[in-house]
Parts: sequence; C-alpha cells; structure tokens
Amino acid sequence: MASDNAKKDIQNRLKRIEGQVKGIEKMIDNDASCKEILIQIAAVRSAINKAGAMVLQNYAKNCLGNCEALSNDANAVDDLVSTLTMFMK
Repeated sequence: MASDNAKKDIQNRLKRIEGQVKGIEKMIDNDASCKEILIQIAAVRSAINKAGAMVLQNYAKNCLGNCEALSNDANAVDDLVSTLTMFMK
C-alpha cells in the first residue's frame, strides 16, 4: 500500500478524525448548539476528504506504477477512473 511515512501520516489523520467524532458525540450529550455541531461535522467531512485524497495519491503513485505503464494498460486507466469516481461520491 503506502510507504511507512505515508501510512503513518494517514493513520495519524484517521486517529484525529476519530477524536473529532468523539468530540461531536460529547457536544450532542452536552446539548451544544446545532450550529456548533454542524461546524464540527463539516470539519470531519473535510478531514475525511483529505485522508481519502492522501490514500488516492498513494494509490496513484504506488499501485498504478509509472505513466508508461498506464499508457500501455487501458485497464489501469479504467481502474483509476473507477476509483476516483467512487471516492468522489
């Protein structure tokens, strides 16, 4: 999958996201304002998108190989487009 540094960065980001979600749960338990909860949900969504982009970048670099491999393998391009489409939903 990823280099050790990339893997560590992604794991750290996901742990922070987990902490953010737990914080939102506490906000709900403590009857925080809907506006503040929604702001935090938006922050989590943004963080998830960034983590996904990091995984996608790693996928493109390490799983698909170099540009020459892509130009010689239509399935690799289809796979990349399929993965991008799934991520963007």
